[in-house]
Amino acid sequence: MVALVWLIAGVVLIAAEVISGELVLLMLGLAAMGAAGAAALAVPVGVDAAVFAVFGLGLIFIARPALKRRLHRGLELKTNVGALIGKKAIVESTVDAANGRVRIDGDVWSARAFDETQVLETGQTVTVMDISGATAVVWAEP
Repeated sequence: MVALVWLIAGVVLIAAEVISGELVLLMLGLAAMGAAGAAALAVPVGVDAAVFAVFGLGLIFIARPALKRRLHRGLELKTNVGALIGKKAIVESTVDAANGRVRIDGDVWSARAFDETQVLETGQTVTVMDISGATAVVWAEP
């Protein structure tokens, strides 16, 4: 009977995880399933509670952070200026160490060469290396 209660608690916690999305309830649900397994072996209720506590704490503090890192890897959304770094641009007017213009995703930006010795001619494809204020710092494509 105690195993059934732990099993039901585990299923309810895992189902409730769908609403929260933080993986805490999932970890507690899995811990309750572990406690249900211990209860099925007819150990005392105190042992069931200890199994739940150890599994719960272990899953929350060890497994959950690793799982969250794995699930959220590569999901960082670059916005604003950060999204422009690494993009390709077309030189609109000659770019040197001091000034010039490039077109990035349809927008014209003031630009300067990343390598001060480069002179980039109109029509050349470049890569945006950095954004310094309102100026794109660009590098010539090989």
